[in-house]
Amino acid sequence: MDVKFGKKVFIRNAGRDEYWLQDLIYERPSILGLGDLQPLNKEKSQSSGGRLDILLKDREDNTMYEVEVMLGETDPSHIIRTIEYWDNEKRKYPQRQHFAVLIAESFDRRYFNVVQLLSLNIPMIAIQADLLEVNNEYILNFTKILDVYVEPEDTEEVTIVNESTWNDKSNWTLSTAKELFSYIENDDKRLNFTQSYISIMINGKNAYLFAKRSKPTSILWFNVKDDEKVDSIKRLFDEENIVYNYDRYMDFNLNIDIEMIKKNRELFLKINNIRFKPIIQDD
Repeated sequence: MDVKFGKKVFIRNAGRDEYWLQDLIYERPSILGLGDLQPLNKEKSQSSGGRLDILLKDREDNTMYEVEVMLGETDPSHIIRTIEYWDNEKRKYPQRQHFAVLIAESFDRRYFNVVQLLSLNIPMIAIQADLLEVNNEYILNFTKILDVYVEPEDTEEVTIVNESTWNDKSNWTLSTAKELFSYIENDDKRLNFTQSYISIMINGKNAYLFAKRSKPTSILWFNVKDDEKVDSIKRLFDEENIVYNYDRYMDFNLNIDIEMIKKNRELFLKINNIRFKPIIQDD
């Protein structure tokens, strides 16, 4: 195998600027590795001031990507702008899923930790842009270094544990799962415990799954494939301004704690009714 070695070069040192990088992304959004995206707008003016670098849309499901590009190392103002512009566009198009995309040549460890914490509540994607010089030629590469939460694959081998294990490991996640469990009216329901997650099983299948996050938060996810049900659930979340992600695996993901479940009891009852009414309704 013929291996060529290169070195990283900062884009400004190669005689290019931020607008050059924006133009490349806008002309060929596929280079980001986020799918078949359509460019919608560039340098889009914001009502709060400033301009959104790039607005992209998924051709299949109209998911929106609010993209902020920065040369060099990311900084707090860049992170704040990314979230602010994401929020502006989400308010304009509340029925669509939105992702905040942060692109930089380098991510300071301290600020990257902040981005990771924010990603528990905001669907954020962080991408590092690397310009490599190889044999006097330049290669531009994009690497996704932070993605939205994705459910572990079903093929993952897990060890069955019990309630006591989770009480020791993450009692806040256990309490949150039990709170939602208490709302569900179904004779065929039970809690299931594995090494990776707690699930509420309805009619013998995993209906809601909970994974540990930093106290007092947890990740809740559930799968919905029917388009009509998906749209109905999205509307419920949007009406309550609840941040969520609906991913390519047809899973809803959201960051929760027990107080959020209690506050939105009626909302989750409606969601459960949308999902299971055809199965559990009386004769």
